[in-house]
This record gives sequence, C-alpha cells and structure tokens, in this order.
Amino acid sequence: MAIPNLRDKWVVVTGAASGIGYETALAFARRGANIYATDLNQAGLDDLSKALIGLGVRHHLAIVDVANEAAMRALAQEVQDKVGAPHVLVNNAGTGYMGPFLHTPMQAWRRLLDVNLMGVVHGCYYFLPAMKKAGGVRHVVNVASAAGITPSPNLSAYSATKHAVMGLNDTLSIELDGTGIGVTAVCPGVINTPIIRNRKAVSPVIPSEQLDKLEGYYRSEGAHPAIVGTRIVQAVQRDEDIVLVGPTARPMFHIKRLSRRLMRLLTIEGCKRNGFIWPYTLPERSAVDTDQRAA
Repeated sequence: MAIPNLRDKWVVVTGAASGIGYETALAFARRGANIYATDLNQAGLDDLSKALIGLGVRHHLAIVDVANEAAMRALAQEVQDKVGAPHVLVNNAGTGYMGPFLHTPMQAWRRLLDVNLMGVVHGCYYFLPAMKKAGGVRHVVNVASAAGITPSPNLSAYSATKHAVMGLNDTLSIELDGTGIGVTAVCPGVINTPIIRNRKAVSPVIPSEQLDKLEGYYRSEGAHPAIVGTRIVQAVQRDEDIVLVGPTARPMFHIKRLSRRLMRLLTIEGCKRNGFIWPYTLPERSAVDTDQRAA
C-alpha cells in the first residue's frame, strides 16, 4: 500500500554512504522522514549526517556489513529498540565485479552473493517480523539493477545476484499481500555511481582502455543517483511494484519482453558501438586464476 505522507516516518537505508543509498536517504529526508543509515564507510556516513542535520530530520548511523547475518540481526534489534519498526526498509547496499565469466574468481562470486543477495535476504528476514507485528502501512524496497532483467556481458556474478533479488522480490510481493506491507523492486540502468570506478573489482584480463571508455560513458551518459533516490520515494508514495530508472532500463525491459533474441543482439551491438566488448581472445584462465581480487 502507498505511504503518501512520509513526515516523521522512519526509513532504514543500507549502503547509504554514497551513490544511490546516499541520495535515497536525502530524498526521504526532504519529505520529512527520519533516517536510519548504514554502511561500512564511516566518512561517507559522516557526510550524510551533516546533510541530514541541515534538513532538520532525526537520524541514526550504524557501521554494518549487510553480508554479516549476526550484524544484520543486531541492527534490526537496535532499530526496534531505538525507534521501533521502520515504516520503510531500503535494501540498497551492493557491490560489483567486472570480468568475463571464466575470469571471475570464486571469491568474487561469494562476496557478491553475500552482499547483493544475502544482504537483501538478511534485511528482509530480520526487519519484516517487526514490521508485520507493528501493523499499519509499511514498505520494503529492494534495489536490484537493470542487470537483473537484461543481459550484462562481463557482469555474470553481478547480474546473477540482481536476477536473484528480482525473484525474491516477486515472491515477497505475493507472500506479503494483504499485510499492509508493499514491496518494490528498483532497477537502475546506467547510473553514475562510485561502484563503476572500483578498479579492485575488475578482472586483470580487461584492458585498461576499456575501463577508461566505460567510465567516460557513465560520466557522460549516466544519470545522477539523485534521480534514483527521487524515484524510490515516489514508488513508496504510490506503491509501485517496479521502478525502471536511468537511460536504458525501461526500453531494455520492454524489448526483452518482446524478444529475448532481439535483446541479446541489441546488447552486443550496443557494447560494440561504444567500445565495451572485445573479441573473446583472452589468455587461458591458468594465467590469471591466482588472482583473487574481489569487491
């Protein structure tokens, strides 16, 4: 159900120190909501705190790794003790890894599964009981990605985790029907956030010139994360099932519904046109399989 009036409501936002999470926290605060923000980046949370003070809303900060089940269970209890069950839960924290499937190390897969999928699972699992018990209209927002609905070459682990979030979201929307708790999936596409500039989360087989092109593309064509934050707030106020935001998300979503084959062809052509895909003439995996870099 919709929550048109957010004033004095409590909103939990994970991954709130930068990018989409940061802008989402500010977007809710501008509508009078109080914020419970979490991240692993203390400096980013401190910056957010200053901005929230300027907006005149109450807020709490917490250093939490969403991949840590015990930490998320403790966070849910801490929120309950301090402010009660949240009116809105935004599971936003996420990380990435770029590289062809055969050059994506297992450690990267495990970290992305732990953060991007289990982080969302932990948030839902430990916050939903109190939200249901508290009653009234409440909302869960799970941030996936356009990579969770369309093909994403060189993002196999990231894409797989975001597809999983979409599946979880669909199931929750059915199981929570009639409880007063709405569920929204958010699928941003081409957003200029720090996640694309983390070169520690890139396979060494990807040429640096490709990364330069990709970063330039995101800077010039990517939407500002504030656009996503605004749309998340609107989705909660309107009880939207899915948010498709950014230059590519909506058209690609509908093209895939029309034809999966066409989607693949357009994705490959787009990557080639922008210089993001290269002939699959890569070194044997044994040359790089000792590389264990992960986000």
